[in-house]
Parts: sequence; C-alpha cells; structure tokens
Amino acid sequence: MGKAAVELAVQGRNSVMPTIVRTSNNPYAWTVGSASLSDVANVEKMMPMEFITEDGLGITASCREYLSALIQGEDYPPYKNGLPDYVTLKNVPVAKKLNTPFEL
Repeated sequence: MGKAAVELAVQGRNSVMPTIVRTSNNPYAWTVGSASLSDVANVEKMMPMEFITEDGLGITASCREYLSALIQGEDYPPYKNGLPDYVTLKNVPVAKKLNTPFEL
C-alpha cells in the first residue's frame, strides 16, 4: 500500500488513501483503489449486521466467507537457535537527495 500511496502522489492525487478493493472471493483477488481522506478520517466502520448472528454472539456464514481469505495461512518468521531471526537495521545515513527544503 505504501507503493500505491507513492504512485497516487506522483499522479498528483493528494488527500486520498489507497484502499484494497476485493474483486473476487474465490479465488481471492483484489485491486488498489483510493478513498478521499475526508470520507475516511476519524470515521468508525462498523461490522455489517449481516455478519453477526441474531443472538449477537457469533458470526454468520457470509462473515466467515469474507474473513476466510484474510486469516488463511501462516507466515512464521525464520528462526535461529530457537528464537525468531528478525532483521536488524544498520541505521546508516543516506546522502541528501533534495536540493530544496521539504515543506508541507
């Protein structure tokens, strides 16, 4: 999504957020869309009522279908000597690339 945000900015699109738009459940497929920040900032998106069972304590089959693509599979980190082997950043500064100061 970071790449999509940069591509939107390069296209001159500002005040937008890249979004994931599901195009198919089976097989799961998606494309990148965008949403206006004024439509999504500080807005709570609630779980659709058709995803919650009548007693309010469970999820429906349509919810399970929607969520299954998001929760399938495992992505375990690599291990070394029994501990997760995470990336260690080098924290090496890079050369300045802008010729003018960056201002918001």
